[in-house]
Amino acid sequence: MIDIHAHILPAIDDGPETIEESIELCKVAANDGIKTIVATPHSKDGVYESKSVEILKAVDTLNSQLKENQIDVKILPGAEIHISEGLVESIKNADVLTINNGGKFILFELPFVFIPPGTDKFIFNLMSNGVVPIIAHAERITAFQRKPELVDQMVKIGARVQINANCLTKRANRGERKCAEWLLKKGLVHFIASDTHSLRGRPPILSEAVRSASRIIGEEKAMALVCHNPEQIINGLDIY
Repeated sequence: MIDIHAHILPAIDDGPETIEESIELCKVAANDGIKTIVATPHSKDGVYESKSVEILKAVDTLNSQLKENQIDVKILPGAEIHISEGLVESIKNADVLTINNGGKFILFELPFVFIPPGTDKFIFNLMSNGVVPIIAHAERITAFQRKPELVDQMVKIGARVQINANCLTKRANRGERKCAEWLLKKGLVHFIASDTHSLRGRPPILSEAVRSASRIIGEEKAMALVCHNPEQIINGLDIY
């Protein structure tokens, strides 16, 4: 399995504070069957301003430590980018990282409470410039919980959708779970990812969510959300 949304790098955002914590997270992921993790620290959100060079260096360091500790997980670079003006220019200038630094897919975060006016134009602008936006943890956004049809509108423009694994487990918030299940039933989910920050709350485990999703959309489609689809985008290929 491939996890495309994980705060796995140490001392760079609100994820693990030490390299030892990062290694422990990777051990748990490996035991769950995750082979590849895209490190997506917060960037351009007004609090965390993770720079590309900083992320790339941290990815190299963690990969080296994982190899030394014989943990069979590969870390790829990325970022969770807050929606903001000038993002296209920042991508072109390599000021922010795309998924696997491929220049094609970005994981972007919307405000939790509302959808900013012009978000549809923002998505269209990205698509027009050859960048495909992936909406992070769509089920956590209150506006989508109240009106999940808004997600459909954004997908029709070209956005892809990621939901968090824990929203489909017994620990799920009721509103988040209801939204996630609706999106799955409507075929509006492209990825299930952990969005892990620590072993508490959101551990780097995907298998439990895949089992839950399988009961809704079938095993083959559920597995595609953690295997085929993420493999496509880390290789720079789109999902149809």
